[in-house]
Amino acid sequence: MKHNTIPLTVPAFPTTTYRFHNREYLNILYRTDPSALRRMTPEPLEIMEPLVRFEMMRMPDATGLGCYTECGQVIPVRFNGEEGDYLHVMYLDNYPAIAVGREISAYPKLLGAPRLYVDNDTLVGTLDYGSLRVATATMGYKYFPIDKTKAFGEISRPIFMIKIMSGYNGEPRICELVRTQITDITIHEAWNGPGRLQLFAHALAPLADLPVLEVVAASHILTDLTLAPVKPVYDYLAEEKIREVSYDKETSEYSAGS
Repeated sequence: MKHNTIPLTVPAFPTTTYRFHNREYLNILYRTDPSALRRMTPEPLEIMEPLVRFEMMRMPDATGLGCYTECGQVIPVRFNGEEGDYLHVMYLDNYPAIAVGREISAYPKLLGAPRLYVDNDTLVGTLDYGSLRVATATMGYKYFPIDKTKAFGEISRPIFMIKIMSGYNGEPRICELVRTQITDITIHEAWNGPGRLQLFAHALAPLADLPVLEVVAASHILTDLTLAPVKPVYDYLAEEKIREVSYDKETSEYSAGS
């Protein structure tokens, strides 16, 4: 096979290394309801504190994908002693980026209409789902420079996601926790300042189900970076496979159990 997506004559996305130039972040770290956070976070991931990061990203130059904007919710977690971030949900306005994120990797991407822009002295991030506003983030524009090492640590943490692919019978064929990590990072600028976040209830874009109780920090980062492939770290179907599949030593064949 020369292609890893369909249609074969006009693939939904190119096979390439996805490099981003001048990728711009607006991050709002906030405290939320612990019980709600636990319901949203799959095991065996561990929650350390009831924190969520609302992440806005404007990507004016992405190899093979063009120009687009993305946002979502990220949950700080721990897995096997390693601290990282669980990607809960993402909304963006670029179909190739949605397709490659879902098909090749495990990014939980949905179609939305995010924007990141400067309004007078304020950095503003918004998300609309259809015609309705579901999120508004604001931050004072370039108030206080922060150390680039700190900014590097903020966006270079390991990333965990859930990969689910169904078979033709509707049952999951793949159900895994996967891990990746952004590489080749160059921080151009990094700032912090006063930040606020509003989330609005919506049945199909329920970001407000992780309510904002307190804004902890806000940051604005401009960077170049490269996306890395994902690797499975936990198979949710492993025990089921062990029960249902048996090995015959005489025929050297596997067969499904009853």
